[in-house]
Amino acid sequence: MNNSGTKAIFWDFGGVFTTSPFVAFNKYEVTKGIPENFIRTLNATNSNNNAWAKLERNDVTIEEFCALFEQEALAKGVLLDGQEVLACIHGQTRPEMVHALEVLSKKYKTACLTNNFSPSADDNDKDNVLRPILDLFDFVIESRTLGIRKPEPQFYTCACDTVNVKPQQVIFLDDLGVNLKPARELGMRTIKVVSADQALGELETLLDHKIE
Repeated sequence: MNNSGTKAIFWDFGGVFTTSPFVAFNKYEVTKGIPENFIRTLNATNSNNNAWAKLERNDVTIEEFCALFEQEALAKGVLLDGQEVLACIHGQTRPEMVHALEVLSKKYKTACLTNNFSPSADDNDKDNVLRPILDLFDFVIESRTLGIRKPEPQFYTCACDTVNVKPQQVIFLDDLGVNLKPARELGMRTIKVVSADQALGELETLLDHKIE
């Protein structure tokens, strides 16, 4: 073990290794004349049982999600296309974060903790781009496989059991505070990712060494 007591680093994927999907949501809202942050607010409403939560737990197909999601939006007076919204979630890769993962995976156990869903045939090209990054992790913990998702506490305990570490030995990076809170309550040290430079600077502080 190192001086910081860290044995493992857990990473979210979207919003950490790629730019935040909320940026793409906002651009979509502008093009469609939808109120700013409507999609983000909709996803945060009834967040444990709404269409998005059901998709990430693999409770519904993409087609079923789109129907449910569009109904939720329509109930708020907004007409949305679920497929178009899903197309927004794939951001641009942050090479600095990928490099950090490559370096740190030589010293620490690494796991990707991701809320995701079963891809459609149209997502094959995106999967081919992301696969080399996912292959860098020792473990990939997926909501669609477990049937539970962040921020459910069981998701984090399952991740620790899988990696064979205690929460106190983990640093967890995510771009959503709601996902960090239960991890912190379990004993993990957490970093809310706003930008690559900010996140890596905080990570170096917690690790007590440079990432090089």
